[in-house]
Amino acid sequence: MDYGLRRIGLAVSDPTGTLASPVGTLRRRRGKRPPLKALAEAADRHEVERIVVGLPLPLAGGENEWCKEVRTVGAALAERSGRPVVFVDERFTSKQAERAVRSSGLKKREREDKERIDAGAAALILQAFLDGAPTQ
Repeated sequence: MDYGLRRIGLAVSDPTGTLASPVGTLRRRRGKRPPLKALAEAADRHEVERIVVGLPLPLAGGENEWCKEVRTVGAALAERSGRPVVFVDERFTSKQAERAVRSSGLKKREREDKERIDAGAAALILQAFLDGAPTQ
């Protein structure tokens, strides 16, 4: 999961836990609570064992207020879904996803689709976890 201010990118792995694939995004409403119910339903629908959340660590290290919010949402989602939540460093995943989508040969409108980029970032976060990235 790539948790953002406007959208939450989602990805799932194949049954062997080898390859991550984007599955879409959920929109967030400004000033509203995070869509925990919709996130838990997505976890049910895709039969996930655990939820991997990108942690937006600052380049200088440590954690900031945004990290605190992401951890709070992760804890609430773990409680609501009954699944463990792990956090993975997500630095640079949005930029990597943006570069990958823009170089994919899609039409310009599709290349600039923010939802496609957010879902791609979620896939990069999940792939890092599957490849053995340290959890936070």
